[in-house]
Amino acid sequence: MRSRGGYSPSRAERGLIAAPGYPAPVVFESLTSRLGAVFERLRGRGRLSEADVEAALREVRLALLEADVNVGVTRSFLERVRARAVGAEVAGSLTPGQQVVKIVHDELVTTLGRETAPLAPARVLPQRILMVGLQGSGKTTTAAKLAWRLKSAGKHPLLVAADLQRPAAVDQLEALGARAGVPVHADRATTPPRLAKAAVKRAGELGCDVVIVDTAGRLQIDEVLMAELAAVRRAVEPDEVLLVVDAMTGQDAVNVARGFLERTDLTGLIFSKLDGDARGGAAISAREVTGRPIKFVGVGEGLDGLEVFHPERMASRLLGMGDVLTLIEKAEAAWDREQAEAAAEKMLRAAFTFEDFLDQLQQVRRMGSLGQLLGMLPGAASALGTAEPSDEALSRAEAIIRSMTPSERRAPKLIDGSRRRRIAAGSGTSPQQVNELLRQFGESQRMMKAFAEGRSPLPGLALPGRRAQKMTPKVTPRVASKAAPKVKKKR
Repeated sequence: MRSRGGYSPSRAERGLIAAPGYPAPVVFESLTSRLGAVFERLRGRGRLSEADVEAALREVRLALLEADVNVGVTRSFLERVRARAVGAEVAGSLTPGQQVVKIVHDELVTTLGRETAPLAPARVLPQRILMVGLQGSGKTTTAAKLAWRLKSAGKHPLLVAADLQRPAAVDQLEALGARAGVPVHADRATTPPRLAKAAVKRAGELGCDVVIVDTAGRLQIDEVLMAELAAVRRAVEPDEVLLVVDAMTGQDAVNVARGFLERTDLTGLIFSKLDGDARGGAAISAREVTGRPIKFVGVGEGLDGLEVFHPERMASRLLGMGDVLTLIEKAEAAWDREQAEAAAEKMLRAAFTFEDFLDQLQQVRRMGSLGQLLGMLPGAASALGTAEPSDEALSRAEAIIRSMTPSERRAPKLIDGSRRRRIAAGSGTSPQQVNELLRQFGESQRMMKAFAEGRSPLPGLALPGRRAQKMTPKVTPRVASKAAPKVKKKR
């Protein structure tokens, strides 16, 4: 499908709210593994000398620089860590290695921003948000993601297509707005300042309480771009001016952020494409260089791929400590409570079928890629080692199940040799892979049945609680009298 002006929407923009078929690597994966190796050596030492700390900080410095963290930011960060790590705070600790890790975590939170920064409230309704950035940073898509997020929170946003320079930019925003169910104000025959001013007036007529203005970008910061932004800003009088930065631009992202800060009154940052192969150092650097908080990060291709930035959670993930709170939030958003309870009941009755498994699989996929989810579990990165989790196995299992008939999903015993060959051909897999999935599902069904009947699914494993009592032989008074020791009566 190609719209006017040559714009061709992606799969996610055509309706895939989350694009589960594309596995995304763990954010900051390289930096996390490097820091994890450094701190693992520190934890193994009972005492830490100043030389040990200095050696560890040298490796931390290399890890940060390789992750594209700004040199000045790296130097400032290490100076703060060194001042605390070589003092009495670590020397008097019973676990000096853990204490160093805690210091690095605290200073990393300071670098990223101590608090989560919400959007500034509207001084006068509607709330006005101005999106700025270089061309190709993902500004237009991020504007639509932000509108989707605000709409999900009960707001009524209006998107404004004020990028009249890039071909098909207006078409792209209109397509995204249609997918998100958000109105888009556009006028190709006017100027961006007049368009933005008219959009604020129209928002009142439509009952919209948020106006999100997508402005034009350039390949480089220039006078024409900044003059146009200044004119749009005067016309809109925004509550927020958010700079969208591509996380894959590396250390140059700092220069971009500094340039916009000097010429426009930035209030916050949004980093896009953090789910790509970006090293992630730009996000660490830009916050400290500009002094402006990171408010959101883009973590997916779909419209729901925009998350609030939590500095403490990100610092924990960087150090391999996981991010359980974000994992819980993702689960609450993706899982249907009634559907989950029905599936749990079927498991207890040993009536769980491939159709139920497919529903559960789809809900897991809506939470994100396996790599992202495992990255939120404490210690998962070090436990997995070099074994990188992949979504290919989930995609293969889903394809195999979708190639089955409804009766085969409900009763896998119907699947004989010819049916397995048909399922393999339909799913693009081999009969051996179909056999493996059937074998694994059969084992899980046997375990569910054992639990449902109160039996142990594994030899030698006792079940705790009420169901374990069902396995205990019933003792009758007659059996008890026979089992009791006999006592001879005295004459």
